[in-house]
Amino acid sequence: MLQTEVRDTVFLVKINRPEKRNAINDALILAIEQVFSAIPEGVNCAVIYGEGPHFSAGLDLSELRERTIVEGLHHSRMWHRALEKVQFGTVPVVAVLKGACVGGGLEIASACHIRVAEQSTFYALPEGQRGIFVGGGASVRLPKLIGMARMADMMFTGRVITADEGMPMGFSQYVVPEGTGLEKGIELANKIAQNAEMTNYALMHVLPRITDSSQSEGLLMESLMASIAANSPEAQERMAHFLAGKAKKLGE
Repeated sequence: MLQTEVRDTVFLVKINRPEKRNAINDALILAIEQVFSAIPEGVNCAVIYGEGPHFSAGLDLSELRERTIVEGLHHSRMWHRALEKVQFGTVPVVAVLKGACVGGGLEIASACHIRVAEQSTFYALPEGQRGIFVGGGASVRLPKLIGMARMADMMFTGRVITADEGMPMGFSQYVVPEGTGLEKGIELANKIAQNAEMTNYALMHVLPRITDSSQSEGLLMESLMASIAANSPEAQERMAHFLAGKAKKLGE
């Protein structure tokens, strides 16, 4: 269901249900929680991608069952708990998207820090057409990426967004030719893995909280984080290399 591999300092996580278009059931979401709760030692970045032509077509509707209101709350909170491990875990996560990135698949992607979309990628939130509401965190994460009005439009109308349409909207940061997404994702992950550990931590854990806070609180958190980061031994070593002209040039 999930297959993992370590390549140097990059952790590859593959959703492996191609016969189901990588649809998500409870076992898969619990596997995501487990995997991202136990990142192997020495790993500095992770890449999540799907086997076959799709990232994920969303919930596995064949495994849906009736739940009481309380059971439904617990089920939704299970998703929240699992995807918190992706968004606020120990390493940045790059999502490589292709084909369907729909419903729960889009919720997984929106919990990641960087999204690379192949040309075949399309986004949708069919919950609105099925008489239900998102429950895996989309209503919190997705409006921060694309805006509330765009998310509402998708759910009101069933609108499908293509990869090229989606990048300027905020669904992804990159669009790449078909078949090259994983290569690009690994390339980005290798760059991210070279960052100072404190910088990556700040981008994952502090920046989202700054953007959620008031201006005065955000500025204070920024000052605290800037001071902590600048005084780390790794930052001081990197600045010394830069001042000595030994640092890599931008873009290298």
